[in-house]
Amino acid sequence: MTSSASFDTLESLQADIAELIDRLPTLKNQQLIKQALATIVRLADSNIERLDWKILSAALADMERGFQLFYDYRHVRKVTIFGSARLAPETPEYKMALQFASVVSHLGFMVMTGGGGGIMQAGHEGAGRENSFGLNIQLPFEQQANPFIEGDPKLINFKYFFTRKLFLLKESDAVALFPGGFGTQDEAFECMTLSQTGKFGPVPLVLIDRPGGDYWRSWSDYIDRQLVQKGLVSPDDPSLYTVTDNLDVACNAITRFYQVYHSSRYVGDQLVIRLTTDLSNAEVEKLNASFSDILVKGKIEKSQALSQEGQDETVNLPRLVLYFNQRDLGRLYQMIAVINQMGVHTVEDTGHPERK
Repeated sequence: MTSSASFDTLESLQADIAELIDRLPTLKNQQLIKQALATIVRLADSNIERLDWKILSAALADMERGFQLFYDYRHVRKVTIFGSARLAPETPEYKMALQFASVVSHLGFMVMTGGGGGIMQAGHEGAGRENSFGLNIQLPFEQQANPFIEGDPKLINFKYFFTRKLFLLKESDAVALFPGGFGTQDEAFECMTLSQTGKFGPVPLVLIDRPGGDYWRSWSDYIDRQLVQKGLVSPDDPSLYTVTDNLDVACNAITRFYQVYHSSRYVGDQLVIRLTTDLSNAEVEKLNASFSDILVKGKIEKSQALSQEGQDETVNLPRLVLYFNQRDLGRLYQMIAVINQMGVHTVEDTGHPERK
């Protein structure tokens, strides 16, 4: 095919896509749908291998299952639990994970795990099937769905680790990590990396040892000695996570995070922090005095919903807007902790914090 013929074919396909989009009954995200289909058309006109198409197709199928599953639960806060698939029910770590999942489910959170055995099974056993999501991975060993989630419509099987991990983090409002092997270490460091770079969260990250255990405590010591003290990460980065062997501390770290802070997003260059209750002008000035170092310019200011945010469920929530430098994420977590302390005296007891 000549380049001219190829161009004409591509133009024709793009015109067909535009016509198809115009016929779709739901036009809410028309522009994004056009962009996605246009990307596929451009790939179709390029020289990529059959294996590449198989990866693309399977990844899209993975994401389709995830998007469809979680849509009906988009307003419910969820806790992702990571940990070893090899820990038996009689181990202290399993019992701790079971208790943790039971408590957070009673606090109104749903629980997500990888759907397998060990700590993942403990999470589902503690939360109960009705409060559980299982995001399983197709492996030749170790990863059969546990009996507490097997057969449930909230169990889905992913082909790829990266699509599975996308949903385990994208849908989570908190992450709890229990002891585990290479996979758990990978998940721990990825959570820290994505939090540190602003690609995930802010959400509370809790690293939970068995009572008297030092798995995460020694991990934290390593981070301090080898990373913080050598200047390889910011001294404020340990503010991204909590290490504890106490169940109350672990659960409080999660619920306290959402005491006043609700959620955040970027609108252009501005970080918009949504709050469950308004702060006083004096409290905002205290934030400016304490956290001016994280601003690129201007001040932290109170705001209502910005026009670019659209009419979503948070439209009536008060906001703080700031030009955050997108670098000092540990300091941002520290500011969120201060915000939660400031507003606590005005927060009414509205029951569970699970509504997003």
